[in-house]
Amino acid sequence: MDLDALTERAQRVHDLYDELNLRERGRVWTREEFMLGFVGDVGDLAKLVMAEEGARDMPGGRAALEHELADCLWSVLILAHRYGVDLEAAFVRTMDELETAIRTRREGGDGDGRAGAGGVRS
Repeated sequence: MDLDALTERAQRVHDLYDELNLRERGRVWTREEFMLGFVGDVGDLAKLVMAEEGARDMPGGRAALEHELADCLWSVLILAHRYGVDLEAAFVRTMDELETAIRTRREGGDGDGRAGAGGVRS
């Protein structure tokens, strides 16, 4: 699947959640609530990565790690959609910026070494 197909599939699941939430709660999630759900998924992912590295015990093993990575990707795709972000264009632009910044630093350029939003991390 390419990014467009993944986004389309993610949107179909999003729409199903909206229908379910309308029926069960009389409302749909806001963008902020999707972000909070994503934060929870990232926390779960962190625990599963720790388990994969042997630092903690977590049920589910590799299948749970794969599931949580997919949940996180779903959230990113939905957040991009809900905020009107062209994720493919933003990704390409960000990777171009990072590659340029990394090469500049590797070559002893004048970079200040800070990692702001989307900046190069040391």
